[in-house]
Amino acid sequence: MNQPSSTPFSIEITAMPEDIDELNHVNNVVFVRWVQDVAIAHWMATSSEALRDSYSWMLLRHEIDYVGQAFLGDRLIGTTWVGEAKGATFERFVELKKDGKVITKSRTVWALLDAKTLKPRRIDQAMNALLGKNGR
Repeated sequence: MNQPSSTPFSIEITAMPEDIDELNHVNNVVFVRWVQDVAIAHWMATSSEALRDSYSWMLLRHEIDYVGQAFLGDRLIGTTWVGEAKGATFERFVELKKDGKVITKSRTVWALLDAKTLKPRRIDQAMNALLGKNGR
């Protein structure tokens, strides 16, 4: 997986009973939801209400590698950082760790949209800086 090229953002996640499947571990679809939850938490923590009223995000691509398992009650740390921006899209990386060990790695591609027209909006330097790109 790509190394962070931006400021990482993290949240804690706890595996709840509804996350567990018939194999008694967290279902793969739940991991996909958690990847999205980490991305949304990052946006909510860094953006203002005015920005959230002006912009929306659409997920275009999702890749995930499952390298471990999680079980009921496990506490995970979800960490995200953004990668390369091209036009109206950028890539986001998310790692979910349990006890300091990576159990999933993902790469997603998101499009920035005008919240009113739902048309793509170019990601400018200000948006890169907001998402932690440190002026890159």
